Amino acid sequence: MTDIQAFIEAEGRAERVAEVQKQIEAEGIQYLYCQFVSVTGRIMGKGIPAKHFGTIANKGFQLVYGSTANLFVDRHGQYIGYGPESRELVGVAEVDTFMKLPWDSKTARVFCTLFRGREEEVDGGMFLTSDCRGNLQRIHAAFEEKTGLHLRAGTEPEMMWLKADADGKPTVEGMTKPNCYHIDQFAELQPLIHRVVEYSEAMGLDMIQGDHEDAPGQLELNFNFDRAELTADRLTTYRQICKQVGRELGAFPCFMPKPFVGVSANGCHHNISLWTGEPDEGGENKFMPEGDNPQIPGEVGMKAIGGIMEHLSALTCLGSPTVNSYRRLWDTGFWAPVFADWGFQNRTTALRISAPGRFEYRSVDSAVNPYLSFAALIKAMDDGLDRNLDPGPPEERNIYEAMEEGKEVKKIPMNLGEALDALRADEVVKSALPGEMFKVFEHYKRDEWERFMHTVTDWDVEEYLDILP
Repeated sequence: MTDIQAFIEAEGRAERVAEVQKQIEAEGIQYLYCQFVSVTGRIMGKGIPAKHFGTIANKGFQLVYGSTANLFVDRHGQYIGYGPESRELVGVAEVDTFMKLPWDSKTARVFCTLFRGREEEVDGGMFLTSDCRGNLQRIHAAFEEKTGLHLRAGTEPEMMWLKADADGKPTVEGMTKPNCYHIDQFAELQPLIHRVVEYSEAMGLDMIQGDHEDAPGQLELNFNFDRAELTADRLTTYRQICKQVGRELGAFPCFMPKPFVGVSANGCHHNISLWTGEPDEGGENKFMPEGDNPQIPGEVGMKAIGGIMEHLSALTCLGSPTVNSYRRLWDTGFWAPVFADWGFQNRTTALRISAPGRFEYRSVDSAVNPYLSFAALIKAMDDGLDRNLDPGPPEERNIYEAMEEGKEVKKIPMNLGEALDALRADEVVKSALPGEMFKVFEHYKRDEWERFMHTVTDWDVEEYLDILP
């Protein structure tokens, strides 16, 4: 049986398809977004009349393979990942993700799993390995089967609300002042916040807290942690919600990591823990301290930290995936995690123990594709468990002061080119991008780096136009 057959014929699925079809008819839903996530985290797919949901659920829709790379061409005019001669993928609805959009009662969305075409001579009907969302599900399932553990994660999705001009185009001007934690600045954005929270709650996000961060128009609104694949879906949904709210209220939600110099960038810290079961069903958090020291994680936690530290350079490529990401690291003084170390409540290190039983992985920003970053963290921690990797003692000092006192600490990659080299050299992290996924990712990001390197910028002109004699 092929993967697509097993997926469609899974036990209980036909009944769920019938339930959704009844819901569509009863609630007057007329249109449906059949969506998946590209290599860069963009939401791709097709729109269909909702009355055809049964077809998408049982046969799927077709789209070119290159859509997993945003159907983007490189600087030489070649399509990234797949050429025009490539076959077409099949996207099949994941019924349990069907959800009506709270801002449009006639429209719903459903996430889709991607497969190779049924008629292909090689691996026909099998999972498409450039489906980053599907990869995370399979990698996570394999890890849980092997270890009895699963990754639970929460994210801190910082982003900036920018003013729009008279034509609705974004400006590089925040809607508020860069005053961190100021309730007055938070209140200025309250109409946006209320609507984002309302839509988020309607789409299954358990919103828990928020604050104004220390950049112009910068907000962080948090939702509760959950299994990694669910959190990744919810972060994707949150981004869609912010875009819709921006359209409605004449603002621009900016997830660019570093649009301003001299203030903090947009991070997306991952708070992670490994569990043996569900928290409300007697599950155990294996990152909790086990000895007399309430700060030191248990054996599983320490080995997991060891794995992340071992593979931090390659992980950086997935957590900081754009040229602009590294502006965050070079604009010093804003707690960016430049150094490959770990500690307790230490924001100068790449990983910190933010609370008992919870690690905050900090080398990740707002441009992250969470399906790739979570899959890579699972692989790194699995390697730490397999090899009993010791991360060494935690660093409790400010890392800059520790270095002045003689400590030698390795930096993480400081530009996208270095990070891509580190990823290519790391077989463990590369395994989080199986099959064609690594080919697509590297082609896309190498091209991005090369396009940047061959571009003459305003800084070049200002710095060098009158360089001689």
